[in-house]
Amino acid sequence: MEEARYDLVLRGGRVATAAGCCEADIAISGEVIVALGRDLPAGRSELDVRGRIVTPGGVDPHCHIEQLAASGLRNADTFETATRAALAGGTTTVIPFAAQHVGMSLAEVVADYHARARRGAMADYAFHLILADPRPEVLREELPALAREGHGSLKLFMTYDRLRVDDEQLLDVLWTARGLGLMVCVHAENHGMIRFMGRRLVEAGYTAPRYHVPSHPRLGEAEAIGRLAALSALVDQPVMVFHVSTREGVAAVQRARGEGVKMFAETCTQYLLLTSEALDRPGIEGAMWICSPPLREPADREALWWGLEIGALQCVSSDHAPYRMDASGKLARGPEPSFREIANGMPGIELRLPLLFDAMVSRGRLGLERFVELTATAPARIYDLFPKKGTIAPGADADLVVWDAQRSVRIEQGPRYDNAGYTPYAGFEIRGFPELVLRRGEVVAENGVVLAQPGSGRFLPRGGGQAARPRGLPAPEFDPARNFGARLEPR
Repeated sequence: MEEARYDLVLRGGRVATAAGCCEADIAISGEVIVALGRDLPAGRSELDVRGRIVTPGGVDPHCHIEQLAASGLRNADTFETATRAALAGGTTTVIPFAAQHVGMSLAEVVADYHARARRGAMADYAFHLILADPRPEVLREELPALAREGHGSLKLFMTYDRLRVDDEQLLDVLWTARGLGLMVCVHAENHGMIRFMGRRLVEAGYTAPRYHVPSHPRLGEAEAIGRLAALSALVDQPVMVFHVSTREGVAAVQRARGEGVKMFAETCTQYLLLTSEALDRPGIEGAMWICSPPLREPADREALWWGLEIGALQCVSSDHAPYRMDASGKLARGPEPSFREIANGMPGIELRLPLLFDAMVSRGRLGLERFVELTATAPARIYDLFPKKGTIAPGADADLVVWDAQRSVRIEQGPRYDNAGYTPYAGFEIRGFPELVLRRGEVVAENGVVLAQPGSGRFLPRGGGQAARPRGLPAPEFDPARNFGARLEPR
């Protein structure tokens, strides 16, 4: 009898990558894929996946886990509960946030989030570093050290009183990131418009959850994206626009990219599948659907799908931000808060892949290859995790999802693996669901039952990603001719 050559072989599945699909066996040794082909030699263990679709494990590049808000409220999930939910839905890699607030040491913040993740994470993980207080010493001393440790991306806010940076601070961060080779991600909305509209709505007595939508003017998204594009172009630093929600936002991104700005952009599951109608419910119930930017209109939903189709938007995240519907979460300011007092965010890390598989593959919206590209390959490329993550190829981590494409599921209201206590997608009927999930060659979920142990996820050191300058090079020279389009002669 021939001696087994591989540790595990998945036999006969339809293997899907962003480049195409084929029927093949997948051989795994240790934690990595070592061969793809027909009739591969035996493995010590074998899984018959004929009649199933096999995709790379999902990469969720934008989710909030065990995160402390500027208000002092911590969201509902621990790293254990959130990543358990991620694995159940086929996501094997997550990039949550290490959130600095004003006055905090960024290095100490990152150390705290590392400790929390080491205790609980079941999926592999990296961090985006939120900079709410980019003091000179943070940019000069703390950030370079963290970049050397493998933290390859930052997040900035252009709105929210206790988080936002002004244009000059944003330029300082972009310039520092350029020298370190980091990707800069941005929440792009016009702060003044939001403050102006929110104040006037409340003064006029419009406080119900549904008024959260007009409090974030759609023009504010496009304005902020346009301003970000100009700032990015000034210092030639790549940026990622998080959670684009409007047709004007898609147009602003497409315009900037067409003009040569190094701008990437994502949208989220909720903006593709839900609309503002979800908030128009009796009493406080609509608070479950409050997120920022808010849910928009059917025409925006179509524009976002179009943006994905033409490449203006490169990936789809969950923006998982779970708060319970009680005094520990969305109702922390009282049982009948105004929309301005309700914690912003919805759960979504578990159902991101199944919902998008249904929309893109089962319903034929974009197809299987684009599903893989938008949910795994593109985020892995942009955030410097590829080819270790996000694809099925020799040398890649054996992160795999085996799909039963014919399984129909009705999503019911109530608790799931995450700790939010509800789902915004109750009532959806979807076709296609993960049957097996492998993380680095180990079966970590089977038919919705998670088998991984808390703390078994690993930190993923990385650089700045697809468009950022390589780290380790000297900071760029300040050249007015290049950066400002005019030669300044010395006096």
